Amino acid sequence: MLHFLIRAAFAAFGLAIAARLVDGITYDAPLTLVLAALLLGVVNALLRPLLILLTLPLTVLSFGLFLLVINAGMILLVSRLLPGFEVQGFTPAFLAALITGITSWAAHMLLGDLRRLTARNG
Repeated sequence: MLHFLIRAAFAAFGLAIAARLVDGITYDAPLTLVLAALLLGVVNALLRPLLILLTLPLTVLSFGLFLLVINAGMILLVSRLLPGFEVQGFTPAFLAALITGITSWAAHMLLGDLRRLTARNG
């Protein structure tokens, strides 16, 4: 559960950066970003595996780059489900997917380091 919350915090951070850098992404309040990140985590857990399976040929042919399209779709879905978090079109969602992907990668690296440290010290 702690790892999920840390990843959600990094996702919220990524969405905040995306909102700052990308025209077409807005949010009402910081709490909205936290809720968007939590909802994005739930949507990714429930829908993303099925979408990856269904689009596997495209993902393989694009050397995995189609996963960014799936991530953009997940961000668009969250913007439709959560009032106060707006993504206006595919291009802003795609750029947000790139930015949140980078922050998620950073979270993965940090969580991996934390696991190694706790395994050594615990």
